[in-house]
Amino acid sequence: MRPADEWLQQYGRHHTDGANQLLHWLMIPFIVTSVVGLLWSIPVPATFREATPVLNWGTIFLMAAIVYYFILSISLAFGALPLIALVVWAVMWLDRLAYPLWMSCTVLLVTAWMGQRISHRGPGERPSLIGDLQYVMLGPVWLVAALYRRLGIPF
Repeated sequence: MRPADEWLQQYGRHHTDGANQLLHWLMIPFIVTSVVGLLWSIPVPATFREATPVLNWGTIFLMAAIVYYFILSISLAFGALPLIALVVWAVMWLDRLAYPLWMSCTVLLVTAWMGQRISHRGPGERPSLIGDLQYVMLGPVWLVAALYRRLGIPF
């Protein structure tokens, strides 16, 4: 596997414009939250529900993401944990709304996706969600890496 720096540099090549970066800072957490919420909405086996109410396809996806982040970079993985906790909290909050979770998350995903699409308005540019799943997974740690760079934290 390539080092984290290599992946993040390749990801960052398409995110150099200030407006593009700002939209990514806003939209990536919404996209992650909506995807996790949609997965959370998929019915789970009874054994999952009996174990704990938060064991579902969304949290399984997040656990897999954490493993991927630890393989990529231990430092970035620890930095991503607060974001992941915030995503779980947001999905649980959305789940308490009057609308079905899948509906709220679909609206959130479409809205955030449109924001991402606007940020990739240049010719031939397209958001990573269309391409490689690996780049979709890199979005949250790309944010953490940018924060680390500003704070002088190595990763």
